[in-house]
Amino acid sequence: MTAPNIILMLIDDMGWKDLACYGSSFYETPNIDRLAKEGTLFTDAYAACPVCSPTRASILTGKYPANIGITDWIDAGNHIHPARGRLVDVPYLKQLPQTEFSLARALKLGGYQTWHIGKWHLGGDGYLPQDHGFDVNVGGAHQGSPGHGGYFSPWSIPPLVNADVPDETYLTDYLTEEAVKLIEHREKRPFFLNFWYYQVHTPLEAKPEKVNKYTQKARKLGLDQKQTFSEDEFYPCEHKKDQKVKRRLLQSDPVYAGMIESLDESVGRILDVIECEGITNETIIIFTSDNGGLATSEGSPTCNSPLSEGKGWMYEGGTREPLLIRWPGSIEKNTTCSTPVSSPDFYPTILEIVGIEPKSDQHIDGISFLPLLKGEKTLDRDAIYWHYPHYGNQGGSPGSSIRCGDYKLIEFFEDDRVELYNLRDDIQETNNLAEVEPIECKRLHNLLIAWREKVEAKIPQKNPNWHRETKRL
Repeated sequence: MTAPNIILMLIDDMGWKDLACYGSSFYETPNIDRLAKEGTLFTDAYAACPVCSPTRASILTGKYPANIGITDWIDAGNHIHPARGRLVDVPYLKQLPQTEFSLARALKLGGYQTWHIGKWHLGGDGYLPQDHGFDVNVGGAHQGSPGHGGYFSPWSIPPLVNADVPDETYLTDYLTEEAVKLIEHREKRPFFLNFWYYQVHTPLEAKPEKVNKYTQKARKLGLDQKQTFSEDEFYPCEHKKDQKVKRRLLQSDPVYAGMIESLDESVGRILDVIECEGITNETIIIFTSDNGGLATSEGSPTCNSPLSEGKGWMYEGGTREPLLIRWPGSIEKNTTCSTPVSSPDFYPTILEIVGIEPKSDQHIDGISFLPLLKGEKTLDRDAIYWHYPHYGNQGGSPGSSIRCGDYKLIEFFEDDRVELYNLRDDIQETNNLAEVEPIECKRLHNLLIAWREKVEAKIPQKNPNWHRETKRL
């Protein structure tokens, strides 16, 4: 059997409920929904971090961010002002080290054509996609968003500054066209298309006709008459304690909806070209996101309910992601999997799928979930871990967490608070069981501490000048 082509679609800032197949009644995603109907939908898939760069690094390395040293989004402002609250943010790497043997390198060594398209955000010169095993790089740069140029050309993304396109070309359309060309002009050997969309990261920009469409839809559904935001609680983190959280209560933003639709059209074009090329059954498509939807700041354009909070937070809304996998003829159609998986798992899973020997010294934290795609119900793993020792721009506090079975425990470093939830019974994380189930709480906390010690996770220290600085303000 010929090794299959791999298309990995990573969306930026897409929330767990931003697709119709995951329950959205406002966004329209018929092409992405096809992946669910023709493949497997994961209900409990996770990003390794509630912000982007660490998750991206985990996909390419098979490691947890704490094991790599990239624990926050690269070029974050806190490396300039690390003491933003009671704690001092820990230092972290600003690029994916060359010492990591990336997934792209492994596939290239196995005979694959390797193409990167879209957002990179794992370092600049010397650390770009072409420096980590990709034959082609279209649009990958040090930056994490389209920047001041926005989604409409001319763009400010360095590799695309001089792109020969008409003004007002939409970035997602351009990147999709480049992906289509690569597929149509591929060599006679399998390819790995690493399509990492800039969509739906800020700036929030959609095509005018789509904004108008969803403005009318919101009005028709009466969403414009409903309360859109709540602002009755202050942020729990010290550096924003005097600001109120602007939580979106429902999905109704017409610009965000327009961005989702353009993304869906892009996926449709990719599905069309692989069908036209006659390689549908030879191509596995993986669709997921790098962190939760932006629900509590920067315009709060989406709502992740019933999940709590969103991007930048340790709660489910920050890390639980859509994950759809389609592989016609090799996995069952229209199936659902509720076994937890995490982004470091992609590396060993893909290697097993394509028949390349595992790189056990590299993907030390991920495990292959191919058995789940073949009908198994469980994996040989006790727990999944997170470590985010930073203040999120969106209001989240530094912490670590663990999911073991149905239970999830979060430890917050500002006040050493521990919260325990049973996600099967309480997906919204509203009922803290830490005092009700002290034995389970202690067991998970001990597992979390042992894991942090094993990976030598950096813990933020108390800021000795916090009170003095507060008074000076």
